[in-house]
Amino acid sequence: MSPAPRKTPASRKPTFRQTYESDASGLPRRKTTTRKTTSRKKTTKKKPWPVWLKFSIAALLLVLLSPFYYGYIIKGFSSTWRWIKDIGEDPNYRTYSSFDIKIPKGYGIHGIDVSYYQGKIDWKQVKTMQEDDVNVDFAFIKATEGLFKVDPYFQRNWREAPKAGVICGAYHFFRPQKSGEWQAKFFLQTVKFEVGDLPPVADIEELNGVPASKMRVQLTEFLKYIEKKTGVKPIIYTGLSFYKDYLQGHFDEYPLWIAHYHQPKLKVSKATNWHFWQHSDKAKISGINHVVDFNAFNGDSLAFDRMLIKRTNF
Repeated sequence: MSPAPRKTPASRKPTFRQTYESDASGLPRRKTTTRKTTSRKKTTKKKPWPVWLKFSIAALLLVLLSPFYYGYIIKGFSSTWRWIKDIGEDPNYRTYSSFDIKIPKGYGIHGIDVSYYQGKIDWKQVKTMQEDDVNVDFAFIKATEGLFKVDPYFQRNWREAPKAGVICGAYHFFRPQKSGEWQAKFFLQTVKFEVGDLPPVADIEELNGVPASKMRVQLTEFLKYIEKKTGVKPIIYTGLSFYKDYLQGHFDEYPLWIAHYHQPKLKVSKATNWHFWQHSDKAKISGINHVVDFNAFNGDSLAFDRMLIKRTNF
């Protein structure tokens, strides 16, 4: 009797869930499996940067991070913007936005004149204000008027302005109906001039009802007394019209300070002995709450230095 055939174990049938899954229509679908394949990562070595490229990048970074570079760029941008703003303006008489006035070119020394009208002044701000090459180098300060009036802000301005580095001069508002000599005495009693100050100033703008000849007599007394006591030749301040009508040809030996507003040039002859030009009465200055007269000096720094008091007789 031959041996019975060996039974081979039946393989377990997969369940319906394992073999099929429903598709969207609900019909069974054989599950397909995808073989995962692993790809071998390719490793490539990066080439080092050339030395010249590294050097170029480092140099570029140094330039970009340098404050000198940004200073140059800002300066160039400011110059370009100024050029655009000045299109159509007279290049010799252009607007300075900080001062809010037009300033004639060709002058390197600028200044202001003040009185009680400007109120309390912050002289440090005045001195530090600057646009392009224009800043306040000097100031004429009102001291007295006639025989009895002292400007209420004179002593403060006379003390504080030099502390801020502003070179100062003092002026007297002259009244031609009063004694010229007595006005000079009153002026010198109020102001103590020192070496390095600008010369004393006689501010003459009105006849005050007296003939021009009498005005000239009293003004001469004032000027002679000041010069005798100080050893310094005083400055005469006046308007252009008043000068041409009453002073021209009578006081030519004295340095002149002439008011002539909002013009590109001072319209006087070349022979006129003028040293200061008050060309605007509407300047806006940092540290001052009211508009201010703005002036230019007719000369360079050496000429300006020669104007200053070198010694006093009292």
